[in-house]
Amino acid sequence: MARQIGWIGLGATGKTLASHLIKAGHEVAIFNRTIEKCNDLVDIGGKVCLSPQEVAEKSTIIFTMLGFPDDVRQVYFGKNGQGGLLNGVREGTILIDMTTSEPALAREIYTAAQKKGAHALDAPISGPDLAARNKQLAIMVGGDEEIFDEIYPLFKTFAEDITYMGETGSGQSAKISNQILIANTMIGVVEALQFAYKQGLDLKKTIEIMGKGTGASWSVRNLGKRMVDGRFDSGFFIKHFVKDMAIALKEAERMHLALPGLSLAHQFYLVAMNLGLENKGTQAIYQVFETLNNIPLK
Repeated sequence: MARQIGWIGLGATGKTLASHLIKAGHEVAIFNRTIEKCNDLVDIGGKVCLSPQEVAEKSTIIFTMLGFPDDVRQVYFGKNGQGGLLNGVREGTILIDMTTSEPALAREIYTAAQKKGAHALDAPISGPDLAARNKQLAIMVGGDEEIFDEIYPLFKTFAEDITYMGETGSGQSAKISNQILIANTMIGVVEALQFAYKQGLDLKKTIEIMGKGTGASWSVRNLGKRMVDGRFDSGFFIKHFVKDMAIALKEAERMHLALPGLSLAHQFYLVAMNLGLENKGTQAIYQVFETLNNIPLK
């Protein structure tokens, strides 16, 4: 059954997921701060809106996928309380934020939506750009379970694994846990490859055998290969990964939880930012270690 859907945020992944919904036959109202990014979706049937509030007025289900928590806050609450999604939302509307953001902000949106008679889910994704194109993403969802059940068929339009994690904020907490694991793993990938290089090993063979043993991970099998090939183009921006780590460290401090591995990884990624690598993929952390050790991987 076709639904009146809104989509706000047309970065590379957001545009791909919105296109899946349009191709599935849904009416999709779209908004992006850079209006030119809407053009490809207009060509296949997307309807451009000029503000988040206009999207809310035309939609019963609204997805957002943005860059930073401040972007989420502005889209939902507007500037000075004007022009945001929550100003135009109708009773019964379902709001789904797929940004990797703060659990506390997810709870704030949920409460504000309830006051409008609306519903909110936090539903960040995990998976590379290829997974988005192939409808193979993982989604971790927080909020009311009956609303999750209602939206589940739409999630299946572009995702393979969809898991209800619990109350509001649980989706964001699960995604941050995922990012902590990735941050520590990425440092290990670089160090393993640089050690192998100094030992004179064939790095492609090394990646192949590590990818089949107890040290196997998606990061070594995929991003390790990109490091060796000198491909640092983005699948996931370093600047967004630094944001995710900062959220994790903020939450850890609130809970009096020591995460020394994450703290160290965060420092290396801050160096990457200072080297001008913020718009490179997370695998460009290799270039920080190249600077430290003067060890190329090619």
